[in-house]
Parts: sequence; C-alpha cells; structure tokens
Amino acid sequence: MQTEPFVRRYRGSDRAELAEICVRTAHEGEDSSGMYPDPELMPTIFAYPYVELEPEFAFVLDDGTGRAVGYVLGVPDTARFAVRFRAEWLPLVAERFPAPGEAAGTAADMMAGLLHAPERMVFDELAAYPAHLHIDLLPAWQGRGYGRTLMHALLTALHETGVPAVHLCMVRANTAARAFYDRLGFRPLAVPDPGPVWYLGRPTAVEVSSGG
Repeated sequence: MQTEPFVRRYRGSDRAELAEICVRTAHEGEDSSGMYPDPELMPTIFAYPYVELEPEFAFVLDDGTGRAVGYVLGVPDTARFAVRFRAEWLPLVAERFPAPGEAAGTAADMMAGLLHAPERMVFDELAAYPAHLHIDLLPAWQGRGYGRTLMHALLTALHETGVPAVHLCMVRANTAARAFYDRLGFRPLAVPDPGPVWYLGRPTAVEVSSGG
C-alpha cells in the first residue's frame, strides 16, 4: 500500500536507487549520465563508501512505495573516514577504477584521481566541523521541502552522537544548491586553494530553518 513520502534509514535494497540518484545529480546538480564510460564511477566515489562504512548516518527519502528518490549521506569524523576509505574501501574498487596516469585528461580520469586521494577530504581549517555530508534528490523531488527533512534527519543523528558541526563541499556553478544551503544556515568556510568549489558549514544543534 502506498503511503506519503517519508524519510527513513538506508537499506541495502536501496543500492540501485542510490546509484541512480547519484548519477542523475552528479554534474553540478544535473544528470551525469553519459559523461563517464562506467556508470558505477560516481556512486563508487560519492555514495557507496558512505553506506558501507557509515550506514548509521545514511538516510533516504522514500516515495511511499519503498523506492528511494533522494538521500543524505554523512560521516561524523572526516579524518577517520578518509583513513577507512583508503584502508577498507579503495582496495575493493581500485582494480575496476585504477589510478590515472600522468597523461590522464578525461573527466573519468579526474574522478578516478579523486577516488584514489581520500585525503583530499581533510583540511586542518575544517577541524571544528568534523562531519561532512552529501545530499541529493531526483529532480522531481527537489524544491518541495524534502531536502530540508533529509537534512534534519542527519543533523539530528550527528548531534545525538556528540558531533558539534558539519561541513560540505559543493561546486560553485550549482547556484540553486547554494541558495538551499544558505537557507538551512550553512555559512562559507575558508580553506586554502578551494578551486571551483565552496566549503560550507553549520552547527548540528541548530534547528533547520524553513525553506528548501
């Protein structure tokens, strides 16, 4: 029986939908289908390791039929996650996605480089914001308040675990996402040489404001 959409914890049966959401939002918030020869590349970097290594901080938006149409994935300690990513996750996927050579220049090469450099997630300047997150929803489910509900679920879980603050990294070209994060109380954080991205952070204890 179909019910109203609701947020719940991630289940292993959501894996294919997790990948679909990731791929359809991975290019500056838009569909990345066709950009990479292997459709598993983006989920392998930005989705699967989170549900494998920190499943208690993975939540999905269920459309009411059991299908996941959005997610928020988080980790309470980014530095620890980077260590576990290299030790536990990378060995499982490195053969399928080898590190690019010096002459690498494709978009897939660049992403494979990110996969093989989990330490890129760690900045001393973000030590006061130890957690980090990724949040994505399929286009039809955006702008309807569900992103705010997902964020509230993760912030609550992090706060109850004793994590004081969280950060995220986003591509500057995704202006709609920046407006969403601003409404939720995220503020810019300074890191050295950020390139085409913003780092934003906020406390976990503060209630999520309206909008989004």
